[in-house]
Amino acid sequence: MRWYHSIAHFFGGAFFANAIPHFVTGVTGHPFQSPFATPPGEGLSPAWVNVLWGSLNFVFAYLLLGRVVGFEFRRWRHVLVAGAGGLAMALMLSRAFGRFYGGL
Repeated sequence: MRWYHSIAHFFGGAFFANAIPHFVTGVTGHPFQSPFATPPGEGLSPAWVNVLWGSLNFVFAYLLLGRVVGFEFRRWRHVLVAGAGGLAMALMLSRAFGRFYGGL
């Protein structure tokens, strides 16, 4: 595995983790923060914007994990690097969204 495969796995995991809250909140019909709100990242975007944003993040995760380097679930290194990217993004999102929902 080349060094840039690890970078693709890391960011694939990060995009996957970012897709989940946007997509799920959008599907449930609730407004949520997104980069397209006013002010960006703080204001609320409509549910449909979050569904589209979450879907786009799923596409990026798929491209980075499945098409760029060929992610394999049986390879621990692939799983650990993608998991580290997902965990890093999840921690950043918990801090960012925690300001608005009492998580800090």
